[in-house]
Amino acid sequence: MRFSRIVAGLTCAFMLNAQAAPVENYVKYLPEGANLALVVQKIGASTPSIDYNSQQMALPASTIKVITALAALLQLGPDYRFHTQLESKGSLNGDTLNGDLVARFGGDPTLTRQDLRNMVTTLRKQGVQHIKGNLVIDTSVFASHDQAPGWPWNDMTQCFSAPPAAAIVDRNCFSVSLYSAPEAGDNAFIRVASFYPVNMFSQVRTLAKGSPDAQYCELDVVPGELNRFTLTGCMTQRAEPLPLAFAIQDGASYAGALLKAELQTAGIDYSGHLVRQRLVTPPANVLASTQSAPLHHLLKLMLKKSDNMIADTVFRTIGHERFGVPGTWRAGSDAVRQILRQKADIDLGNSIQVDGSGLSRHDLISPATMMKVLQYIAQNDRELNFISLLPLAGYDGTLRYRGGLHEAGVDGKVSAKTGSLQGVYNLAGFMTTASGERVAFVQFLSGYAVPPKEYRQRRIPLVRFESRLYKDVYQNN
Repeated sequence: MRFSRIVAGLTCAFMLNAQAAPVENYVKYLPEGANLALVVQKIGASTPSIDYNSQQMALPASTIKVITALAALLQLGPDYRFHTQLESKGSLNGDTLNGDLVARFGGDPTLTRQDLRNMVTTLRKQGVQHIKGNLVIDTSVFASHDQAPGWPWNDMTQCFSAPPAAAIVDRNCFSVSLYSAPEAGDNAFIRVASFYPVNMFSQVRTLAKGSPDAQYCELDVVPGELNRFTLTGCMTQRAEPLPLAFAIQDGASYAGALLKAELQTAGIDYSGHLVRQRLVTPPANVLASTQSAPLHHLLKLMLKKSDNMIADTVFRTIGHERFGVPGTWRAGSDAVRQILRQKADIDLGNSIQVDGSGLSRHDLISPATMMKVLQYIAQNDRELNFISLLPLAGYDGTLRYRGGLHEAGVDGKVSAKTGSLQGVYNLAGFMTTASGERVAFVQFLSGYAVPPKEYRQRRIPLVRFESRLYKDVYQNN
């Protein structure tokens, strides 16, 4: 009996070593100090074919969008749509609406200024020319901060992390042009298109070409209240303007200003003030409305392009719909955990998910837990139609030009979600192998850093690692 236990122990140790050794052969291509957690498992299998630090908690980055999307489909359904409405409790007498005009924003991440214009046109066709009341911007569908815990402060003004507010118009992103001054030492000047209701101020010093000050004098943007921005720092003299884009920080103020402008263009005035409504109120008489595309289409955009705005508005909406409260980050987090446990029998355990996009540095999950999610998706894909939403290697989305997968010869064979932050290169998805087997895999790679002199070629080790790993997975499963 004792001998059999020894043999069993030796056999287990051999299997672990035999499994770890090949992975070490791939790890050697990575920069020194990089951390890898990896699991590969056939669909429906009870044990993985590769298990390398699969219980290790890691930053998921944008691979967490897979969990967000699954929870959204299970809770909201593929046909769910975001709604934006113009409402009023007032009565229409002749050309005058006696009462407030309420713009109820529902967190639609795809709403455009043209959509606002169309609703105003509908209002105008009903004969409205005067509003005897306030213009109310209702953002009560969401509550608390529009920025999630753990978002880096220096990303806040970047368009890829525009706050996912209840009121979003044209992705809450605007562009400007920065022109260097003719004389070195003078302030550069900014041009902003008149249709953007923002205020930009320049405190940017123009430097002569070749100035030694240029190396450490950087451009910075300081946001203020009501979408006022100040640019500071330096720029070297240049013939062409420098194109820049920034994220709107106050979605309600921005949407209100745009709607006010559209009303004025349509010849509709109001006697009151532009005000914001944060408290939940019963719906009023709907005068005009617009809606988003179905959720399944939005999730395809979200996963193919790794769209943070869609991911985070969906995440907050999941909490709103699940618990019947204004959508907050906490409600979204609790809802996702509950939905996956009750509807998919997936226990997220000690995983941490504070947002839907993976921008937060607070998010943590292990490859083993992510594998549970992938296995559920694969085994229920006939109903979910999920895998088709993922980027396809060599063809579209964030995998169209993934060098390692291309060199591995798996273009068209891998559907997976990418996840990238500073020093993080993740993948989570599915492969059809050379033998026709379907496998799921999770790659969480962090601590990836190269010397400054090699920064321009920093992806070369990643390409070598992924090309060798996924070529072998493709050929040997």
